[in-house]
Amino acid sequence: MTNVRVACLAGLLLSFIAPGDAVAQASIRDGALQDWIALKDTMLKIADAMPEDKFAYRATPAERTWGEQILHVAEANVNQIGRLGPKATPPVINMKATSRTEILAALADSFDYGTAALTEQTDRTMLEAAASTRFDRFMGPSVKARVVYFVIGHTWDIYGQMVVYLRLNGITPPASQRF
Repeated sequence: MTNVRVACLAGLLLSFIAPGDAVAQASIRDGALQDWIALKDTMLKIADAMPEDKFAYRATPAERTWGEQILHVAEANVNQIGRLGPKATPPVINMKATSRTEILAALADSFDYGTAALTEQTDRTMLEAAASTRFDRFMGPSVKARVVYFVIGHTWDIYGQMVVYLRLNGITPPASQRF
């Protein structure tokens, strides 16, 4: 999408958000932040569900280990959220980590970085072009809101894989547990 198209789209969308208008109550930034925080809770619960002695478990030889799946999410979070151009300092993710404690901390830190970056945004800035990086190959030039929802979708994809890992180990995923 060209910068002209992005600007036109942003202008069109913002024209619907007038002070005092019912639509003004809906916020792009606030919705993204709410979804991000809820996803953090879901991911921390599923990541925590696997016992430490299973963090090296792989569903098949070609798959990532449980710990690598979590680190992959953390790295993707940091890389994609960095496209928002936040002032917040990104955490350093040790992609070679093997300890449960370090891996879970990396995941939490990546979501905290995303929360800080989203908090810096406004509805208007969420419609601005995201910074270009080597990760454009996944989605091309995009507005910031699209980047956020791309990484959320990516994380849900990995979540689905993690559900299978748990079930293959006889563990019911936290979201599926009945109380």
